[in-house]
Amino acid sequence: MDTAILALEDGSVFEGRAFGASGERQGEVVFNTSLAGYQEIFTDPSYAGQIVVLTNPQIGNYGTNPADDEARHPFIEGLVTREFAAEPSNWRSDLGANEYLTKHGIPVAADIDTRALVRRLRSKGALRGIVSTVPGADPQDLVARAKMVPSMAGLDLATRVSTRDRYAWDEIVTAASPSELIPTPAKPQFNVVAFDFGIKRNILRCLAHVGCRLTVVPAGTSAEDVLAMKPDGVFLSNGPGDPEPLAYQAQQVRTMLGRVPIFGICLGHQILGLALGGKTYKLKFGHRGGNHPVLNKLTNKVEITVQNHGFAVDPDSLDANKVDLTHWNLNDQTLEGLRHREAPAFCVQYHPEAAPGPHDSQYLFDDFAKLIKEWKKS
Repeated sequence: MDTAILALEDGSVFEGRAFGASGERQGEVVFNTSLAGYQEIFTDPSYAGQIVVLTNPQIGNYGTNPADDEARHPFIEGLVTREFAAEPSNWRSDLGANEYLTKHGIPVAADIDTRALVRRLRSKGALRGIVSTVPGADPQDLVARAKMVPSMAGLDLATRVSTRDRYAWDEIVTAASPSELIPTPAKPQFNVVAFDFGIKRNILRCLAHVGCRLTVVPAGTSAEDVLAMKPDGVFLSNGPGDPEPLAYQAQQVRTMLGRVPIFGICLGHQILGLALGGKTYKLKFGHRGGNHPVLNKLTNKVEITVQNHGFAVDPDSLDANKVDLTHWNLNDQTLEGLRHREAPAFCVQYHPEAAPGPHDSQYLFDDFAKLIKEWKKS
């Protein structure tokens, strides 16, 4: 078995076994603490530009299948794991994880001490790195080149991963197994325009499930073009990269405020924050996983949430006379949700659609549908 190398900008080198595609990929090295759902992580566009370390010690054991793809192809730059199962064992598997990642050109570094690696990332913050499965690669050369990898700060990746063409979506949430219970879907009744900054398919399914007829538009679509479609609501999606370069998108959202109900998730939350005059900042190592506790100040209940972000909205930068701060992360007290006091607009930093993860926050899609109903009556 060939050797795989993960080289970090701080000079650290981790060697393991190579799986997946033969080659080199670069990016910001981040970690995810989810226990399951690796295929959804592979294909989440929010991971563009990132090498993902999965802390769950065994990855690949249940293979892959088309139903679990969250986008048209994987967006991770590379995968780092403790144990990688090249041969799957699951009734839903169509293709092994090794063949799947090889097919899409993603290198895998396995047999890595992920505990030591994550401790380094937590203490030093997310680091730039290169993962190589090329035979004979020079570790010190990889370190030198890792130092030249572009920083995630200042990168507009949302427009890179966004759809180029407008399209309709009507697929709803379906059961993954015979034992899973799914609420009865609502009849399509709301015309909703969804901005694709890196949108996940399960977000679209959840929106369709509560009665939204969806038209997905590119990240650079103007407010004028959206409003000309006479939507009942506008959705701002998740996505990768730094929100700060998305000044044009924030301006379009600002133009639509008060004219149509708006709901944002993840990067969409950050863009709405910018549209409201707020600022964003880069987190030390980000939040990525399916076990993050968030306090909902509106209900005083704690929700276990799915998270995937490296930036956050600065709560002190928002006008307290116009914005209610509704959700807070209980691990580090960062802002996780906000709601405009007058305009029909709200957003959360985390992922209520899960895929993968807990479903504690799926009520937010119902809240969006209720907001649209109330707005249409007013």
